[in-house]
Amino acid sequence: MVHSSTAPPGHLTLSARIQKRLHKGELTQTQVNDFQNFLAAVDRDFLHHRIITDNAYTRWFSKGTATTEELQHFIKQFSVFSNQFLLAALQKEINSPTLQQSRASREILLNELGVIYRRLDRAIEERIPVTEAEKDREGDPELVSTEGTVDGGICRFRAAHFEWLTAVAENIGLHFEEIGKRKHGRPTTLHFCDELIRLYGSDDPQIAEGASFAVENWAAAGFWQELEDGLSLIKRSRFPQLPLAFFTWHNRVEAQHAGHTLEELEEVYFKPEFDRAKFMQGGQEILAAIAVFWDGLENDRLNFIYV
Repeated sequence: MVHSSTAPPGHLTLSARIQKRLHKGELTQTQVNDFQNFLAAVDRDFLHHRIITDNAYTRWFSKGTATTEELQHFIKQFSVFSNQFLLAALQKEINSPTLQQSRASREILLNELGVIYRRLDRAIEERIPVTEAEKDREGDPELVSTEGTVDGGICRFRAAHFEWLTAVAENIGLHFEEIGKRKHGRPTTLHFCDELIRLYGSDDPQIAEGASFAVENWAAAGFWQELEDGLSLIKRSRFPQLPLAFFTWHNRVEAQHAGHTLEELEEVYFKPEFDRAKFMQGGQEILAAIAVFWDGLENDRLNFIYV
């Protein structure tokens, strides 16, 4: 079944982890009430941001009516964001304030570069047979996994996320040398990439925390589904060999990333150095940059601008 509208944003509530800490006396009721009020503000300002609840470009894209020229423009701009994200992810790892956060950042970066997540309850050699259709929908299990850790995982060139996107590009008439570089990006795309480095990779842990929380929850809020819906329709009607694993895999894994950011927020919020204002600043500013990216694509579409 094809879904053609943005998924409603999640509602942030107190987790069982917080309730357990309250019951054990690690937190007071006043602290928990304060955190609940903070979550309400984050829910309002982040999860209900206009670019999450009303993304005009992805809503249009989900209908599957993009021309080949429009599709190429989208893939080119998305490839610039995807490739330049590696710089932001590296910056985030370098500026991590704790070893635990450094490892969490490396999980994301190394997986982007081709280290496959390894489930700790399953041997690396153990493979579950899948059909070609399942590989396209969920990813080849030899190259992708949504569970586990990169620690002890296998690195494969073909498992790098940008290589998956390159395969998409090749099937619509674009080649490796035509995608992913800054020179291929529109000003609005490059603004988003630069803001990711500045905010998501900030050396101020409070700014970076807010930006990371906003980015992961944006990614989990439905735009991947709209892209998958549109591409599925295009594949069925015009490009039967179009590989979709890059988009279907991200659509499945981003909800897990968002859940991890809530756990991380629960850890840092009750520390004396936590700065609510900076956290909110980081999130609001990165959401504004995300809006510039998508609004730029929508403006290009309406004005027939392609690069």
